[in-house]
Amino acid sequence: MANEHGQKWDRCLADSAVKIATGLGVGIVFSVLFFKRRTWPVAFGSGVGLGMGYSNCQQDFKSPYQLHGHRVKVSKSHTS
Repeated sequence: MANEHGQKWDRCLADSAVKIATGLGVGIVFSVLFFKRRTWPVAFGSGVGLGMGYSNCQQDFKSPYQLHGHRVKVSKSHTS
């Protein structure tokens, strides 16, 4: 149980970091190209990434029985 909880935290932090970095990058690009180097697109992009990461973490912790990326193979036993 503790190992499973730790894995959820690891996935949560990694997913949030990726989403925040992506939002930050998109915000910087929009700031430079379209909004004359204003700071609000960067803050908005980072905030959207943080919100998406938080929402995914919340969903992950509320679904205790969901398996992430595990395949369960059922072996067919021959009964004679």
